[in-house]
Amino acid sequence: MNFDFTDDQEQLRDAVRKWVDKGYSFDRRREAVSAGGFSRAAFNEIAELGLCGLYVSEADGGMGMGPVEGMVAMEELGRGIVLEPLTQSLIAGGVLSGYAPEAAKAQWLPAIASGEALVVLAYQERGARYQLDVCASKATQTTAGWAVTASKSIVSAGDMADAFIVSATVGDKIALFLVERSASGVTARGYGTQDGSRAAELSLVNTPATLITLDGLTALEHAVDIGIAATCAEAVGVMDKAMAITAEYMNTRKQFGVIISSFQALRHRAADMKMQLELARSMSYYAALKLNAPAPERRAAMARAKYQLGNSMRFVGQQAVQLHGGIGVTHEYIVSHYFKKLTQLEMTFGDTLHHLGEVSDRMQDTAGVFA
Repeated sequence: MNFDFTDDQEQLRDAVRKWVDKGYSFDRRREAVSAGGFSRAAFNEIAELGLCGLYVSEADGGMGMGPVEGMVAMEELGRGIVLEPLTQSLIAGGVLSGYAPEAAKAQWLPAIASGEALVVLAYQERGARYQLDVCASKATQTTAGWAVTASKSIVSAGDMADAFIVSATVGDKIALFLVERSASGVTARGYGTQDGSRAAELSLVNTPATLITLDGLTALEHAVDIGIAATCAEAVGVMDKAMAITAEYMNTRKQFGVIISSFQALRHRAADMKMQLELARSMSYYAALKLNAPAPERRAAMARAKYQLGNSMRFVGQQAVQLHGGIGVTHEYIVSHYFKKLTQLEMTFGDTLHHLGEVSDRMQDTAGVFA
């Protein structure tokens, strides 16, 4: 099997990396954190690169690309620990393209692709513990359409978004709806998160909504799987850069008159970091290649990938801090921000223990040495 990237994919990687290196410095990121954790200007620049439309067809104003291109872009944004949530635009583009009625596609997909509209997924509820089929939100049909009453937690950039993809029950089934932030009954309470980005608690009270699909659980699982694949790729970029920063520090920091990279014990720890990084990279590739597979195969693949990425993120982040010593935990030094990003990504779209359970639940009767 050929795992080489195409020329177009390499050009995409180069374009995103150049923007991160030249247009998204650590100082600019620090300013965005101080301003609340989201920069519309930076988000617009990401959109100008075409990234918001990667999963939107060319007919709808997008790039018409696929999961591998999404992975390439997210890796490079991870290297710069970019705050703006491209993952959410990928989810919105994928879900609306695959499940929404034509009128909703025509209204929203061009705006998502251009960056004019930031549409984010709002599905997490208190007590659900990452279970997608646990949903207390309700939707009712009215003479004018649909109305949703819901409380959603940790909605990425929720108070900055233009619209939300919301899960709610209709009878005994889960459906997905699109809700505009300007609609009546919408309250979004924003706050900063651990990695410096922004989230919100979202409240909807009899809020007018557009139905995306009544087969909401299928669409929601797909949405979360798009998010998992993007998160895995982003984490690979974060770990790659964290390791590069750590290696550079070890090659310049001296103790007892010699650089610390000459100490065998520390070299072994750096080698273990590299091994975990490459394990994570291969599982991120696996997740991207399985993103368009049939749902049972896709869901199992995402759980496996996120489990390995969770282990790798924890190990690489902790080692990067420990190999730096005390400076590694200071707010002024960049590696501490990579550690915080990895800590948050490990809990995004299901933490490591959750996905270990998902892997176990999806094991077939033929699994194991005694099969």
